[in-house]
Amino acid sequence: MTAPAADWLPADFVHPVRVEVGPHHHLRPIRAADVDLDMVAVLGSQERLWSVYGRAWGWPPATMTREQDREDLARHEAEIEAHQSFNYALFDEAETALLGCVYIDPGRPGADADVSWWVVDALVGSDVERALDETVPRWLARDWPFRSPRLLRSDTDWAEWISLPDA
Repeated sequence: MTAPAADWLPADFVHPVRVEVGPHHHLRPIRAADVDLDMVAVLGSQERLWSVYGRAWGWPPATMTREQDREDLARHEAEIEAHQSFNYALFDEAETALLGCVYIDPGRPGADADVSWWVVDALVGSDVERALDETVPRWLARDWPFRSPRLLRSDTDWAEWISLPDA
């Protein structure tokens, strides 16, 4: 999550506000108001999420408070509005559960965007995770202006990404 290059997106780009993921789930930009659902998702999967994002982002901290999470989500919400980076939350149809996230950030050298995603521990290996894995690359190709997005689930690993210079 680095400061974006000023021209990483066209000035007239309008980011998607809803993306269907399979028949019963969708993505939408995360908001600070999602804090209670986010806390359940993140803390319920904290150990695994730390193993993925901890070295790169220092997230999620083991002692994350509700207020820290709300502040983090408010920062994400502001970054989305400013088109600096994007955090989309994965929800069930009624938005009663936050089930994962997709992060779209300005790319480090070799990519115009760095994209990663996760689902809660209970959905690892599930049809929902598979649907998200299939949706994200298609969605990027269809709705985003990127020529060479780096998918941090398949294109590279985090150790390699960390070794790249900042954009």
